[in-house]
Amino acid sequence: MRAARLLLRLAFAVLLLPGALPAAAQAPAGAEAPAASGGLAMYGEPKYPADFAHFAYADPAAPKGGELRQAMVGSFDTLNPFIIGGQTDQVRLIVPPYIFASLMTRGWDEPFTLYPYLADRAEMSDDRRQVTFHLNPKAVFHDGTPVTADDVIFTWQTQGTKGLPNTRALYETLDGIDRIDDRTVRFRFKPEAARENPLVVAMQPILSKAWYTAHPFDQPSLDPPLGAGPYTFGAVDAGRSITLERVKDWWAADLPAMRGLYNFDTMRFDFYLDADTALEAFKAGAYTLRRERDAEKWVGGAYDFPAVQDGRVTMLTLPHNRPVGMMGLAMNTRRPIFADPRVRRALILAFDFEWVNKTLLGGQFKRDDSYFANSSLAATDTPKGAELALLEPFRSQLPPQLFTEPYTLPPSDASGRNRENLRAAQALLAEAGWTIRDNALVDGSGVPFRFEILLQGKGYQRIALAYADQLRRLGIQASVRLVESAQYANRTGTYDFDVILNTWITTLSPGVEQSRYWGSRSADVPGTRNYPGVKSPVVDALIQAVTASRSQEELQAAVHALDRVLLWGNYVVPLYYLDRDYVAYWGNLGRVTTVNPTYGTVLEAWWSNGK
Repeated sequence: MRAARLLLRLAFAVLLLPGALPAAAQAPAGAEAPAASGGLAMYGEPKYPADFAHFAYADPAAPKGGELRQAMVGSFDTLNPFIIGGQTDQVRLIVPPYIFASLMTRGWDEPFTLYPYLADRAEMSDDRRQVTFHLNPKAVFHDGTPVTADDVIFTWQTQGTKGLPNTRALYETLDGIDRIDDRTVRFRFKPEAARENPLVVAMQPILSKAWYTAHPFDQPSLDPPLGAGPYTFGAVDAGRSITLERVKDWWAADLPAMRGLYNFDTMRFDFYLDADTALEAFKAGAYTLRRERDAEKWVGGAYDFPAVQDGRVTMLTLPHNRPVGMMGLAMNTRRPIFADPRVRRALILAFDFEWVNKTLLGGQFKRDDSYFANSSLAATDTPKGAELALLEPFRSQLPPQLFTEPYTLPPSDASGRNRENLRAAQALLAEAGWTIRDNALVDGSGVPFRFEILLQGKGYQRIALAYADQLRRLGIQASVRLVESAQYANRTGTYDFDVILNTWITTLSPGVEQSRYWGSRSADVPGTRNYPGVKSPVVDALIQAVTASRSQEELQAAVHALDRVLLWGNYVVPLYYLDRDYVAYWGNLGRVTTVNPTYGTVLEAWWSNGK
């Protein structure tokens, strides 16, 4: 299963951009005077001053050297992370953060603040209609060529016409890009652009114009792309492994935001068909570090092997404070059987979390009862104050109970019978026109209620099978199908499924990614994350309120409202989450132990202490 930390990097590394914008336009008359800043914070002030030495979770004295070897589940057939199609999911987790560099980089111990990287200085106007980046004169690509304003502009114009849907959508919010000089570039935004867009722009991986002029951007390729990040490509075995090698004289090594990071000389990612095979490989010493997502394995004996017992393998349980988002079974509302919210609510009630947690998960998980679970952004109780004011104009379009009742997932007694919830589910299905005939649930035409749960790998197979068994008590025929990674990517990318299991990653500063998750515009665009096919003008308006928020208080009210409307829409069968990371590793690895970053484990700050 994907490591949450890598997933979180992905959520920001592959955002953005269409069409060519003018490269040398003048700044609009009357623009607010920009204010210079060491860091750019979404709300409030950066945690670290402009002259900070290093992040608190990094040790600038950490030794360099050694190899960190990790497992990835799936495969790959390209090293190009910027295209739709092919086996790119895992490549997007590896290539952007390690091979490429961005104008600014994120600090992981505060909600959403960026610090200098390729740009050694940034100036953002008070109204956030423009941001200017001054490139570090030391910044070079791996071939020694300087990173210039032309590379930045080329990145956007290329991604704008050939990039991922989310990058094209963000690019449309730009009013222009100004080339001030070789090392200075200004971005101007349209009035409707989200307030976070200047920060999102700063996180885009910057491409080499010279390299990509000679290599096709929009085609799958195993040619190692040229970047300016901390690592270059070493050996690549297509579909099996990717090895990265640390750049020994890296231009950015002494930047405050990079001191003490990227300490391993070699990063190797080995690919396995499924999580169980990857675990057995770890136990055999095939790779260094594993982040376990299956709590039952962690506490249920899977790690009771000799290397743990004699201390060669260390097991750590590390708490975190990051929002976990939503992990759940997405019901594809493009399919007629899932069009009725009463039916979707019935399917939610049929999932017996308490029994699953007790019997299959070792009792280690919490119910995922919010799209922003494990954070103050989760909606609770009933709407009040600023949140209620946001919802009030849409009262006629929302369930009346949304205003008077908290959204609940009624618990069972964990006996496996789930009687009360199944009775409530039966009533909802009957209300929606479904009846039992010959032990099968059928509609008015006698067509049985039948659907497929599509999975990639065996990791969640037993959960899906247990759920299918629970659904049979309602007369619903749910089959579980496992497919290999390429087929899964193709089917989910074109929304050719009934139900899939997905995790929607979020942060303490949600923004434009919510439109890709839930926006009406994304529902019919291939390659977005709007797997349920949400098309709601209320959701669209609330996403706009989120992205327009000017303070933490405004953001919280808007996110609470969005969370509440999504929950009452019953688009997803909520599953569960962990509020801690499980990490096991071979050998002698080091890390800063006095700081617990807000977003959890930051592997970039770890190091090798030798054998």
